[in-house]
Formats: sequence, C-alpha cells, structure tokens
Amino acid sequence: MQIYKILKKSNLDSLVSILSKKQKFMAPVSKGLNKFAFESVTSSKDIALKYIPTILAPKKYFMPQYETLIEYDTKEGQNMKAVVEYENMVLFAVHTCDLAGIQCLNIVFSDRPKDLNYLVRKNKITIIGLECNEVCDEYSTCAFMDNDLPNGGYDLFFTDLGEYFIVHVNTQMGDAIINDTKLFEDATVSHINELEKLREKKRKLFINQFGIDRQKIPELFDKSKESQIWDDIGNRCLSCGNCTNVCPTCYCFDVMDVQNLDLKTGKRIRVWDSCQNETFAKVSGGESFREARSDRKRHRFYRKFKYPVNRYSRFFCTGCGRCTRTCMAKISLLETLELLIKENKVK
Repeated sequence: MQIYKILKKSNLDSLVSILSKKQKFMAPVSKGLNKFAFESVTSSKDIALKYIPTILAPKKYFMPQYETLIEYDTKEGQNMKAVVEYENMVLFAVHTCDLAGIQCLNIVFSDRPKDLNYLVRKNKITIIGLECNEVCDEYSTCAFMDNDLPNGGYDLFFTDLGEYFIVHVNTQMGDAIINDTKLFEDATVSHINELEKLREKKRKLFINQFGIDRQKIPELFDKSKESQIWDDIGNRCLSCGNCTNVCPTCYCFDVMDVQNLDLKTGKRIRVWDSCQNETFAKVSGGESFREARSDRKRHRFYRKFKYPVNRYSRFFCTGCGRCTRTCMAKISLLETLELLIKENKVK
C-alpha cells in the first residue's frame, strides 16, 4: 500500500531549516541565464523549484570528480591506509531523470566487484525527488526513456499541486523525516485525485518524439554499427568530453597517485575520465582501440542504448538532455536517434 502525505508550501522553509541543521541540504539553485546547479542551502527561498536539469547531475555527490581512495606514508615501510570519503546530506528536488541516473550508478557499483566507497557514500545520502509538471525543454527525451514519472530510487517524492506538495513516502528514512519534523498531514482521497488529474494531463504533454517503441532501440543499434552517421558526427565532435561530464550515468574514471613535496607521503585518487578522450582507449605501445572520433561517438551511444541493455536489461540514457545542451559542436542526441531510425527504417 502506497503512503501519501501533504506538505503545505508555507511549511517548506521549516522543513529545509530542520533538515539543514542536521546535515548538508543540497538543492537546485539558479545560476542565471537558465542555468541551475545543486548547492548547499539553508532556506527554501534559495531553491529553484522549477528548473531544467542542472549543469552537473547529482551523481557528483555519489561519485565525486576527485576522490581519495588511499593515503600512504613511506617514511617507515609501506604504510597505506584505505580512505572512504563521505558526509551525511539531503538531496532535495531531484528530477525523475536524475533519479533514474542514480539507479543506474547503483546497479553498476553494486555489480561484482562491488565498489565499497560508492556504496558507503550512497547510504549516507537521503534523496527527496520532485516531479516535473511540464516538459523541461526541446532537448528532453524523458518520456521516450520512460522517466517522466517516478519509478523509485528516492526516500520521499514531492509533487507540486499548487498550495501544497503531495508526498510519496517510499522508505524508512522518508518515514523518519515525516515523523521527526511533524510538518506533514495525511493525504485524503481528494488529494490523490488531484495527483491523478496532473498525471493525466502530463500524458498529453510528455510524448514520444520518435514514433517508435522504446523496446525497438536495441534492434536499431544492432543495425547501426557501420552507419555513416557516426562519421558525420565524429567529424563535428571536438572531443571535449562535455557530454560525458554532464551525463548522469557515465561512470568511467582514472586512478592516479599524487605525491606530496616531501616525496614520502601522498594519496591515490580516483578522478572522472571520458571515453571521448583519445587517450582513454590507448594501451601500451601507443595503440588506441578508438583513435577515430567517430568510433568514440559511436561507443558513447552504444554505452547508453545497447551495452547496458545486454548486461543490466536497462537503458543508461535517462532523457535529461544535458549532453545536447552542453555540446559545443551542437551534436544532438535526439537528432542522431531520429537519423538512425530513418536510415534503418525501424518502426
């Protein structure tokens, strides 16, 4: 049985105040020019409740751009200490596309061998989702990827219904917030009906832009490996790595040692890497498995729509549109898929 509560908007600031006193409270804030970013807030006045996907996905809290794995000291032998960096925090107003992205990361880092650094950090983060009542912009494909409605991955989920939020309680952590803050009321049948009316309205707004069943995508990529389209977008690509940096499901990383000035102590760190960098697939002897930019662009699309489906039965594109918004070469994921569909006559 699903449990729903009501939070009046007049009580939102009290909720933020209570939770931010116990741990970091991260929420989307405006950075101007229709740009948004998750940052620490202590007041609801700073939160952008209506926003397009943030510049960087909230994956940055689950998989930091720079993360210490080991600290070492060689002054007396080989002293090495494993490090797990984490802090308790609340992530507020996470869109459904980013909830899906976090779920993808959870699957990857729970696979063998399990990544304990990620899993420890994940368990210290409370997630409060926020429903999109309108399509973010022309770059969004969340409806096609089946991420326009909530599908788990949160502790609480907020839907804006005017004077109040209707809140789905999904976990024990979410239930604890309800009980501890004492700001929530029980939802009634009329509240549930209002939620259903909104969802019915959304079905007309959030549409499949491609005109094909999403389950046809693996078939599409089975037919597309030698497509000229990869050469076309490869010729335009700048190999800047923006698309992978902003993607909520890209998880590639490099590991390197950083030595202190005393040459005796230092640390081993994990840093984000990108399959769009030519050096990413370079091996001993200087050979690269994906030297051509067209090969790297193809690889990125297959990493979203083909390989994870084979391994995890799940698409790793969430439809957020970040890669298209940030691409300096104006390479559009939506446009690329449309061209592949047309070329291969997939229906």
